[in-house]
Amino acid sequence: MTAGSARPAISLKLRLSLGAALLGAATILTAGILYLGLTDVAERLDTALASEKRMARYATASTQAATFLVVASEAVQAGLPSDVRADRISPVVGQLQDTFALLHTDVEDAVLAARALGIDEQSRYGTQSLGVARMEATLDQTVRGLSANTQDTARLRGYIDSFAASFDPLLGQAINTERLFRSEILSGIDALRAQLAWMALAIALAAGLSVAAFYFGLIRPQFYRLDAVRGAADQIGRGDFSGVLPVSRLDEIGQLSQQTNRMAAALSARQAEVEAEWAQLNETIATRTRELEEANARLEKTDENRRHFFADVSHELRTPLTVILMEAQIGKQALPEAAEAFATIETRAERLNRKIDDLLRLARSETGQLAIECTPVALDALVDAVTREVRAELDNAGMTLDLAPCPDTLVSADPNWLRQVLVGLVRNAIRHARSGAQLHLGPVTAEGRTGIALTDNGPGIPEPLQEHVFERFSQGPGASSAQGFGVGLALSRWVIEAQGGEIQLLSPLPRPEALGSNPGLRVTVLLPPAQAA
Repeated sequence: MTAGSARPAISLKLRLSLGAALLGAATILTAGILYLGLTDVAERLDTALASEKRMARYATASTQAATFLVVASEAVQAGLPSDVRADRISPVVGQLQDTFALLHTDVEDAVLAARALGIDEQSRYGTQSLGVARMEATLDQTVRGLSANTQDTARLRGYIDSFAASFDPLLGQAINTERLFRSEILSGIDALRAQLAWMALAIALAAGLSVAAFYFGLIRPQFYRLDAVRGAADQIGRGDFSGVLPVSRLDEIGQLSQQTNRMAAALSARQAEVEAEWAQLNETIATRTRELEEANARLEKTDENRRHFFADVSHELRTPLTVILMEAQIGKQALPEAAEAFATIETRAERLNRKIDDLLRLARSETGQLAIECTPVALDALVDAVTREVRAELDNAGMTLDLAPCPDTLVSADPNWLRQVLVGLVRNAIRHARSGAQLHLGPVTAEGRTGIALTDNGPGIPEPLQEHVFERFSQGPGASSAQGFGVGLALSRWVIEAQGGEIQLLSPLPRPEALGSNPGLRVTVLLPPAQAA
């Protein structure tokens, strides 16, 4: 049946709520019936326990009466004076009177408890009080007779016999009556139990039928409909949008089926669009792939040419430099008067040779051929080499370099790369902190590592920008494109960390540590100590 011919339906939520309400009402009714039945049983049990309690008191009275007869008979038989007889029987008489008082209280409680049962039941319990009163009267009459001032044994014996003849029937009648009450109560409990059992059976049967009707009439059909929706969802998940769910009624599940059908139709249309776009994208990717392969081939050719160029340059420059170094060494030995000039030529040639090494090292770093060889490096010798290399540039910039004494400490590093990093840091300071005119280079120790710290008197670097200066192609404040490509600090950090070290920035400097009034910047290079041989 299509959605257009689906008939309106009561809301599924409303039907479920009504069914749940009916089941809940049945449950509450069942609980109420059971509660009332159990309350009635409890009340009957309380009444039976009260009857047992009265029977126990009657038994106590019987025992006390027997004791009274024995004590009174002994007193009469012994011919005791009247006052002695009275003293002898008075404790037993007091106990009987106390028991009678308790019996009166129990009977009054029973009469009050039977108020809900009607006047007839109250009258039945009230008759027990009359029996107790008669037993009390019999006791009082006997006690007065035994207290008379006489020694006539036959007369006194007649009082005792009269008490025994009157008290026992009254007590027996009271006990029989209580037994009758208890039997009736217990019979009522049995009848109520049977009634509750039948009611529980009927309620269980009705509950089972209600649950079955609720399940088969309402829940199970919805399960079938939900299974159909789940099957359609699985089908859609597998990419098959051809299924159409039947919509027989417009309740919540019917509306869900309608939405699922609409979704399947929309996904089917979108799938067709995506397939068309995917075909176009594959064609574009194929075209771009060919272009990238051609560009990559050109780049590989360019890179190969560059490597050949640097190798050729290195060879062409090193060959004359080697000759110059040899001639300078020969000149120093052959012409002692010109030894200083030849030494200058030798120093300049060695520096130019290092420049060629630096040029080749940077070129290899851009091609992924960077090689670091860590060896023990003396800090004092390294600082001396850096100072000699940058002295001319410092003099041209009008800057002074303050050197702190460097300890004879060995660190683990690549000496050429470490020298180039420190020289680069000094040149950065010359470029950005020239106005401060002061630099300080000295040793530092932190976290079990030793290194070099370079401090300037320049404008510093704002804290939010300090991390960015280590990014490739990033330049500090005031730098221009003509002053470099911005790879210095990025490469420096990579080189130092590759050697197990760390490079840190601090700006602005604390006033006691600053070189002047400017914020200043301190760059610290820390390296691990050299391993002992």
